Amino acid sequence: MKALFCKIVDFFENTFLKILKILKLNSLAEWYQKHREGMRYLVFGFLATVVNVLTFWLCEKIFHFSTLCNNIIAWITAVIFAYVSNKWCVFESKTNTRKELIVEMFSFFGARVFTLILETALLIVTIDYLQFNSIIMKIISNILVILLNFVFSKLFIFKKTEKQTKN
Repeated sequence: MKALFCKIVDFFENTFLKILKILKLNSLAEWYQKHREGMRYLVFGFLATVVNVLTFWLCEKIFHFSTLCNNIIAWITAVIFAYVSNKWCVFESKTNTRKELIVEMFSFFGARVFTLILETALLIVTIDYLQFNSIIMKIISNILVILLNFVFSKLFIFKKTEKQTKN
């Protein structure tokens, strides 16, 4: 499953880079390759958002659950997708033991729960109490969450050991 997923990602990424080169945008292709990890993080973050919204919509239309239930199911689905795609394609994390995998998974989900709570608190304070524009605050809070999730993933969750960096 992992190999197929990564082959598909590599195919689309290589096709994109070839198109850039055909369009004589070599410097953009080089920039992308230099910042590949961050670019993949953005792409898979966008896809995780699509998974989140589609799952929410499907739960609403098919199962007619409450908004809270729909949101929880959508968030869980999106975080699972984000974990797998971040592990396999963004940070290319290698875990050698079941214990390492469990620690990595709990760290990832724990960080996501932390940023979910942080975002919710920020939205309640700024929208409900301070009466700021809800859309602007949602955008600002999402930018903060994306940045924090990247930092947590890069520095704490999918950190490469010295041995992995050499390979």
